[in-house]
Amino acid sequence: MLLFLAFLLHSTMAKSNILAESPSMLPKMILFGTLVMASIATTAGSKIGVCYGTKGDNLPPAQEVISMFDQYGIQKIRLYDPNQGALQALRGSNIEVMLGVENDRLQYISSSQDEANSWVQSNVVSYGSVNFKYIVVGNEIDPTGPQASFVAPAMENIQKAITAENLAGKIKVSTAISTAVLEEPSYPPSKGSFRIDHLPFLNPILAFLARNQSPLLVHIYPYFTYNQNRQINIEYALFTSPAPVVHDGQLGYQNLFDAILDTVYSALERAGSGSVSIVVSESGWPSAGGDGEITTMANARIYNSNLINHVKGNGTPKKPGSPIEAYIFAMFNENQKPGLETERQWGLFYPTKQPKYPIDFN
Repeated sequence: MLLFLAFLLHSTMAKSNILAESPSMLPKMILFGTLVMASIATTAGSKIGVCYGTKGDNLPPAQEVISMFDQYGIQKIRLYDPNQGALQALRGSNIEVMLGVENDRLQYISSSQDEANSWVQSNVVSYGSVNFKYIVVGNEIDPTGPQASFVAPAMENIQKAITAENLAGKIKVSTAISTAVLEEPSYPPSKGSFRIDHLPFLNPILAFLARNQSPLLVHIYPYFTYNQNRQINIEYALFTSPAPVVHDGQLGYQNLFDAILDTVYSALERAGSGSVSIVVSESGWPSAGGDGEITTMANARIYNSNLINHVKGNGTPKKPGSPIEAYIFAMFNENQKPGLETERQWGLFYPTKQPKYPIDFN
């Protein structure tokens, strides 16, 4: 809601002739904003978070970014590495923190408990008043690449380190994967399975997660699925379909997000890890780049707004009643991200801190 108000306030102030004709408008808007803040403060914890990426040379200081999370009522943040400025700013905050272990540290942490202990001491214990919820040991590691064998041992060592600090009851250790681990085709959702050649990477991770009652972190992007297969109805990808599009036995799927999520749940069951839950650690829609047909500001607003509303609902067709926890990618456009132009266009905000479009986090 506060993001919507900021957008509206900025737009209204820009139209100075309107304010000149209606001098009472601004005080009313400020009062309305204050009431909304009070409402957010008393609302039960949202299941939506936002990823704070820093691959840009024009981004605001971390202290200002964390203030924006508070300002707009965003109650969860994902940090991809121990951003010391952000961690300092998060001291004493109620914002839940998903903290990443850098990919280039995995080899050292996997082979040395002392390295794991040192990482936890420096980046978690030293920030005792920060509300840590997850530690992400590796981000989208290639399941058949040179770092794959480091992930599960590094998770074990980080788990031992937080246990030694009496933090295991508060912080869950996991890793983040993409849906590239799924066998193709995995359709309909009940047919979901993991690629056989990825199981040597996944099996020890899933065993760890089940043993420690930790969730699997998965990046779910209907945008990429739709972009690769334009035969899919875009309403199905944007949460705007008026009726189920895919029927899977007794289950009906009205949006692609749920279908992908339940495909991963089916894959977990086939791998003998049906007790493992999922947190959607990234999802979003780019607002520019690509062919300009689907990567539009309007589609980005529709997808992200509907994702926020969707996670407040009643789970997925396969997991009704199970809350969905998800993180929008990302807080800002990041002008130093490599790859296609779309990679630099995922932000909810411009680096100026101006929202791209109105969106209601409440």
